[in-house]
Amino acid sequence: MGTPEYADKILEKLILDSNFEIIAVFTQPDKPVGRKKIITQPPVKITAVKNDIPVFQPHRLRESAETIKNLNPDFIVVGAYGQILSQEILDIAPSINLHTSILPKYRGASPIQQALLNGDSETGVTAMKMNIGLDTGDILKIEKVKISDSWLLEDLYQKLTDMAGDLIIDVLKNYDNLTPIPQKDSDATHCGKILKTDGKISFQNADEVLRKYRAFTPWPSIYLNNGMKLLHIAQGIDGTFESGKILKVGKNSILVGCENGSIEIFEVQPKSKNKMSMQSYINGRKLKVGDIFDN
Repeated sequence: MGTPEYADKILEKLILDSNFEIIAVFTQPDKPVGRKKIITQPPVKITAVKNDIPVFQPHRLRESAETIKNLNPDFIVVGAYGQILSQEILDIAPSINLHTSILPKYRGASPIQQALLNGDSETGVTAMKMNIGLDTGDILKIEKVKISDSWLLEDLYQKLTDMAGDLIIDVLKNYDNLTPIPQKDSDATHCGKILKTDGKISFQNADEVLRKYRAFTPWPSIYLNNGMKLLHIAQGIDGTFESGKILKVGKNSILVGCENGSIEIFEVQPKSKNKMSMQSYINGRKLKVGDIFDN
């Protein structure tokens, strides 16, 4: 049971392992995507069809309980499915969810972004035996990874996706030898869905701007009050500066001061315009040292 690329990569690894037979795939219904609202199949469905695996796309999973019972699975593997499994379904077979955090930290919808926003040094994937709660089931196994300072969201996402595929194979093969460990609810933290408004920044704290950049690239991206997106930035020099003041104008970038630190900006996208290099933007706006960048 899964929908996006994360779930698709897990499915692909299961298909390649001859120890497993995938008897069915459950995924979200096809949805309109993009400005032209083109009806698009979930990645998991595309892979399942290519491999002649039956696909089910119920609008409400609880209505498929009888179907799942008749399939008689040994396990239900869940990764970013997007629907809640009722107790009736959880009772059919052990349901194992692959959550991209070190549970009980970051239960909820955006654990990868949250790890980057908080500047965590490590994160991981938790294989959890599901219960009726939201990411509250017993832990079967955790794989951890150090977070590189250079990683953006996509880099960490791909790393955790690869880990999840390997982890579920290990857990399924050794399931009978694993001891489920209850989560300590007092240590739990939660994270919600990312909103477009979360990407808005100001030039106050350079570290906070950089963390948002890492967590929100490519979506919703970080943007200024005037709607300009900052598409490529880097750490600047330390110090205390006037918020938004241009400290240096280079050939390919500008250095913008923050109340705490500074950031170097290489590529932007003004509101309702195409993305452009900082050099092009500098030439068009005739920016100079001392100007306030977001005016």
